[in-house]
Amino acid sequence: MARTLLYLVRHGEQDRSSAHAVEGALSELGREQSRLLGQRLRGVPFSGIHHSPLPRAAQTARIVADHLPGVAVHASDLLRDCTPIPSPAHQVPERWAGFLDAVPTDERDEGAVRVQAAVAHFSSVGAQDRTELLITHNFVIGWFVRHVLDAPFWRWIGLNQFNCAITIVQWQVDREPTLITFNDLGHLPVHLRGQAPLELWS
Repeated sequence: MARTLLYLVRHGEQDRSSAHAVEGALSELGREQSRLLGQRLRGVPFSGIHHSPLPRAAQTARIVADHLPGVAVHASDLLRDCTPIPSPAHQVPERWAGFLDAVPTDERDEGAVRVQAAVAHFSSVGAQDRTELLITHNFVIGWFVRHVLDAPFWRWIGLNQFNCAITIVQWQVDREPTLITFNDLGHLPVHLRGQAPLELWS
């Protein structure tokens, strides 16, 4: 039975060190995280690498691709950073209402239309096994995991990823999707993991 495996990775650490940093670019630590990620993934038979068009994800993808010769790299707007916003029909705990209300207009994914389209697009199962690498953002990965676990709409909140950590999800025909691993940091020494994602970051 054919299956689709998606390796979901949050981009490397963004450079926020100064006002002169290139907007959205990786920090030096982010580049090293991406290099170690590429080494970890060497040998995985990826069909393709797909990344958010934002600079921090695109740069991460390019560094990782150096370790995966012959694997095509594609930008996908479906993987762009966004915040899924519930429709009125969805129940959301009151403690999150202020956070969701404060999300800027250009970051809002009303009704989770974009992230649901991303899941539908990348999770399709064909006649052959397929393994894809998706380099994207914290909330997008949280939504994929929420979807696989069939959790309530709002439950992507708090499913936070370290930069360049690996989450793997699987789809097969006539079976429920499966979470294989979440936030795997085995390739990153403790001193290279950056700040723990204990807050809601994108």
